[in-house]
Amino acid sequence: MRTGYDSAGLCVDGDSPGKVVYFKEVGKVAGLRKKIAASSLDVEKTCINQVSIAHTRWATHGPPSERNCHPILSDPESDFVVVHNGIVTNSAELRLVLQKRGYKFETETDTEAVAILTKYVFDSHQDKELTFTGLIKAVLKELEGSFAFVFKSRHFPDEVVTARRGSPLLIGVKTDKKLKVDFVDVEFAGQDNSENANLQPSSAGSLLGVPSANPKVLRTQSRAFMSEDGLPQPIEFFIASDAAAIVEHTKRVLYLEDDDIAHIAEGELHIHRIRRKEGDQTPSQIAATRTIETLELEIAAIMKGKFDTFMQKEIYEQPESVVNTMRGRVNFDDNRITLGGLPLMIVIQLSEDRISFMERRNQIIAGLHALPGQIKKVLELDASLQQLAATVSENKSLLLMGRGYQYATCLEGALKIKEISYMHSEGILAGELKHGPLALVDENMPVIIIMTQDSLYPKVQSAFAQITARKAQPIVICNCNEGDEGIPAGVKTVRVPKTVDCLQGLLNIIPLQILSYHLAVKNGCDVDFPRNSAKSVTIE
Repeated sequence: MRTGYDSAGLCVDGDSPGKVVYFKEVGKVAGLRKKIAASSLDVEKTCINQVSIAHTRWATHGPPSERNCHPILSDPESDFVVVHNGIVTNSAELRLVLQKRGYKFETETDTEAVAILTKYVFDSHQDKELTFTGLIKAVLKELEGSFAFVFKSRHFPDEVVTARRGSPLLIGVKTDKKLKVDFVDVEFAGQDNSENANLQPSSAGSLLGVPSANPKVLRTQSRAFMSEDGLPQPIEFFIASDAAAIVEHTKRVLYLEDDDIAHIAEGELHIHRIRRKEGDQTPSQIAATRTIETLELEIAAIMKGKFDTFMQKEIYEQPESVVNTMRGRVNFDDNRITLGGLPLMIVIQLSEDRISFMERRNQIIAGLHALPGQIKKVLELDASLQQLAATVSENKSLLLMGRGYQYATCLEGALKIKEISYMHSEGILAGELKHGPLALVDENMPVIIIMTQDSLYPKVQSAFAQITARKAQPIVICNCNEGDEGIPAGVKTVRVPKTVDCLQGLLNIIPLQILSYHLAVKNGCDVDFPRNSAKSVTIE
């Protein structure tokens, strides 16, 4: 799932055995749907086994085009097909090595290096007994970067291998009957035969050789995918980067950890680990099982509902999001914080045994308790911020000024305005105006200055005096003190509730989110699909 995407593609088993059909289209999924509907593919056909993989792409390597759209093929015969979130940072080096070995590249994507590398390793060991999982383990050990993959192959029909490192990945499970157990065993190296000890490099110094392991232990049938009576049952698996993509099909999901490899075949899911070096991994990664959870998310929760856009929905869901983030971590009854994964919660040493910090700590916890209600108060400013956007939208630039914690708020606000409305905006440290930024200020330059009350408030007052002396007419984000003597009468203000200084930015950023939204709408921008922008899963 992404903020936006520039193309979409689908690879599906065809109407006859061994046939694979591809559909790719630049633009939104609606265009892909039309292309599929116009094809001769029998979409009503019932299959005993069927594998499909699809992807919405946000270009990182190569421009948006059908050629660069996923799924990416290893060759014209579709020996291997890959979809990929993230970035392979050593793809250029891999591409060069593979080209020297005679492999041809058809796209400009980093993903194609992975697809062709998979074919290269397979071609190099055709005389060996090679499993799909063992092959992908060998490939992943050659890759650098952050990624989530799904692999499909004509050499391993009705099988899928998926893996992640740094990018989210989950597997939905749909069955008619209740599963016998609600977890899947993790098979570590040496516990199964999937890594193929017979696979060795063709020469001692050759590149991209396949590692060896113990082939003697046979894989057992996965107990997780039997019904309560102990019998196998029909089952569907859904692989996705976000639960919202599959909640309409099933609410039973399993989250993969970094360096997990999942193999799906014959109605079973097996999870393998690339390595088991406990010092480099979290407790959840080295756990012997992966829990199959039941989502509380409803279909309505992923739809826009009463909102015009997903961005607007996300802005207005922040009170609930804050509550969910704190749930299980903050106990407001006894002012205790629980940080998962930290031994006792170290946390005591960091905080609770320091009497001198107790008052500050309790103030912050009280601030967290009040935060959801305060966010709702800020959201009530929507109508006035919409009017404010109308006065700002005609300008080409917007300056945001603040100090201390609020300098970070200015940087984030400026980023959101640029990203969504395409209006130039800049976050400026209010304490350094005379070092250059003040030259930008005049009566025509819109300025937002954050003057919420903290220890730096007097110094921000000085910055306010400097910009108004240059005839600026700033918009002031301040606290809800109507008698605030630091702000002259007649100045445009956006008043937000006051909280602890380190939490104030969580409230101050919301007017800037709403402002960026209304600026974008007024300028005719699609806020759910910002141009040339991507989430962190696609950058490195």
